[in-house]
Amino acid sequence: MPSKETNSPRVTAAKLAPGPPLTRLAIKDRVDSMAQAATVRDPVEHGRRAFARGAWDEARASFEAALERDESPALLEELSWAAWWQEDAAACIAARERAYRGYRAAGDTRGAARMAIWLSDDHHEFHGDDAVSNGWFQRATRLLDGLDPCPEQGWLIVFSAFGAISAGHLEEGRKLAVQACEFGHELGVSDLEMFSLAAEGLALVSAGAVPDGLARLDEAVAAALGGDYEQLVLAGWTCCLMIDACERVRDYDRAAQWCQKVEEFSRARRIDFVRGRCRAYYGAIVGWHGDWTACERELAEAMRHMHETRPAWRAEATVRLGDLRRRQGRFAEAEELYAQVEWHEMARMGRAALALERGDPAGAHDILDRMLEPLPVEARLKRAGALELIVHAEAALGRERDAQEHLDELRAMADDVPTPALCAAVSAATGTLAAASGRHADARRAFADALDRYGRAEAPWDAARVRLALAEVLAELGSMDAASHEAESALRVFAELGAATEEARARGLLRRLGVPPGRGAESLLTARELQVLDCVARGLSDRAIAAELTISDHTVHRHVANIYAKLGCSTRGAAVAQAHRLQLL
Repeated sequence: MPSKETNSPRVTAAKLAPGPPLTRLAIKDRVDSMAQAATVRDPVEHGRRAFARGAWDEARASFEAALERDESPALLEELSWAAWWQEDAAACIAARERAYRGYRAAGDTRGAARMAIWLSDDHHEFHGDDAVSNGWFQRATRLLDGLDPCPEQGWLIVFSAFGAISAGHLEEGRKLAVQACEFGHELGVSDLEMFSLAAEGLALVSAGAVPDGLARLDEAVAAALGGDYEQLVLAGWTCCLMIDACERVRDYDRAAQWCQKVEEFSRARRIDFVRGRCRAYYGAIVGWHGDWTACERELAEAMRHMHETRPAWRAEATVRLGDLRRRQGRFAEAEELYAQVEWHEMARMGRAALALERGDPAGAHDILDRMLEPLPVEARLKRAGALELIVHAEAALGRERDAQEHLDELRAMADDVPTPALCAAVSAATGTLAAASGRHADARRAFADALDRYGRAEAPWDAARVRLALAEVLAELGSMDAASHEAESALRVFAELGAATEEARARGLLRRLGVPPGRGAESLLTARELQVLDCVARGLSDRAIAAELTISDHTVHRHVANIYAKLGCSTRGAAVAQAHRLQLL
């Protein structure tokens, strides 16, 4: 889909090209579909009905059966879309090329240009072959030159808009998107109009005009899910643009609302509506909200899927999995993932964050300074993440004046884009700079504000990190009980999430605060660990506990080991006795 570059729709053909490897079940389904298609009186109409309900194999087989009787470029075009949804790139491209030649032979210039546009997108999307993609794009441009206004010209314009946005020419991209939207409106092509509106929204968001941009994206997604799009793939891309924009501005609440609607739409249609790059965005959003199990599942599936079908896009899932590993404290794995896509801006920020975690603010500053230098101040959202991190690095290095300048720039962004997450990041950076400068009372207020905002943004990991910083400041101010409370609350969240490094930091802070072993243990055990502890106290075996709680034996072993570590015990009897002493049972 066209999120940061140029893209388009899809289809598939079995006899045109081999496609991806098929499982035995898939082969059987394909054979059954072809056998059924051979007996249908009107395979074209049957194929169209199958396509409408998302039965891509059945639609493809029907179109192929019809092509054996009478080949036409229009039918090849329909076949190409079936193949696109099957993600059989070779078959899709082969069908489009045959359709292109057929339209040219028939003197249908618009049809030939339409195939050239989608072939341009296919080569970019499936293979990342930008030279080949550009060749087909230029071919479409020449074919449409001089024709009366038509939808194909509108599609050419909107894909040019995405190219301009991707290159950072945001005003040019916005103007092209507006022009394409007008084309769609005047010609009565709803999906061209709404898809172009989404492109304008992305350009506005990228330029910092976030409220206006998100308003356009909201309308476009509502139209996509409301049935105003003739091409389902364009509806999917529109939803993906929204998720992408929300991630950029950290509007995770809006993203979560639309993701729920997308899931409902997908279930109703019984199709995998959002996939690939969009799935990577979605994984990052659920991870932000603390569901790291779902985050890992979505990112792993996105990596597998894109490795097989769209290797050029695999980086989007790879870099986000690197961020998850960093938050989990699995630094070596995070570093390896970042190294695979070191050119990606998120990978560079991830490496800078790793340097900060490892106590190397100078190394982090070097990475971030090189990132910010070529970025103009107008590229506000591209600068935001690096600005946030460089304030923390400069505070640690004692470069208060530089940190304040960068913080002022970040705060100006948050004033214009007041999402809870971005405002929380500003408050957290403010607290870090104040603490490093010895202004502990100011730091306390800033961290308290950040904690409140992260709480409203439903960001447990970030909120817990702020709690630790707040605990350290409270200790400096002599409020030891309050400091212990915040540290224990942070520890509980890190333990539940599985953030090993942060959990260790929290435990270290509690030791420095002189918290007696076992004090506050009820807040150190997760809800599930307390359930397991109750089962242990009742004498249940690991297998019986697994059956009662509907979890695996391995998970029970892990919970028991965690309980031993937290209660300072090495046997079940000792753990139960300690639990009674601490009034946990």
